[in-house]
Order: sequence, then C-alpha cells, then structure tokens
Amino acid sequence: QLEFVESGGGLVQPGGSLRLSCTAYGFTLEQYAIAWFRQAPGKEHEGVSCLSSTDGSLYYADSVKGRFTISRDNAKKAAYLEMNSLKPEDTGVYKCAVRVGRCPDTYSTNQFYRRSWGQGTQVTVSS
Repeated sequence: QLEFVESGGGLVQPGGSLRLSCTAYGFTLEQYAIAWFRQAPGKEHEGVSCLSSTDGSLYYADSVKGRFTISRDNAKKAAYLEMNSLKPEDTGVYKCAVRVGRCPDTYSTNQFYRRSWGQGTQVTVSS
C-alpha cells in the first residue's frame, strides 16, 4: 500500500527550524530511496531531498542546500527532514515517497510511490 504518515509541520517565523518525520506503514524501507516532496499552494510538487539506502545517493534541491538535512532510520521505518533557516518560500505541504534503487537526478511524482499524494504535513513560514 506504500502508506506514510508525516508529522512535525507547523507555523514558524522566518529563520526558524522544524523537524519533519515520515513513518512508513505496511512495508519496510531498506530497498527504497526515500524522498521528501513539497507542494506550495497552486504549484506542482517539488522534490526537496532524497536519500538512498542502497548506494548512499543523496539529493537536495538547490533552494534548500545548506539548510535542510535528510536522514532515515530503516529499523523504525522512518525518515526525517531537519529544516533550518526557514524562508517564506519553504511554505507548503510536505510529504514523503519512495522508489526502488538510487535517488534520481530530476524529480517528479511519477518517479516515486505513495498511496495518495493528497496528504502530508503543512509547513507555514510567516511572520
């Protein structure tokens, strides 16, 4: 079913920090690369970060490099996104998804799998 539950979002001032969590249900993560996507109001999904456990491949969107850190704990079937120095343009609904193998060079939702792309955790960066 590839179902995830994301948490940790909220309202934060510019320059603040949040730590997002994503827990997988019904399957284990070992064989998958896991990615965080976000969707701002009225926009398409954007791939934010990805981490593979098979070859260690790692990806960050240019807009978040140096501010966001992705990590994973396969034993807990979980992934995390540490977000620092948040900006208003980081606002959106954040959600995780998986694909078999390594992290790709470009990102679209049809490259990754989750049961529904309609949910996630809301992050709002505003003063």
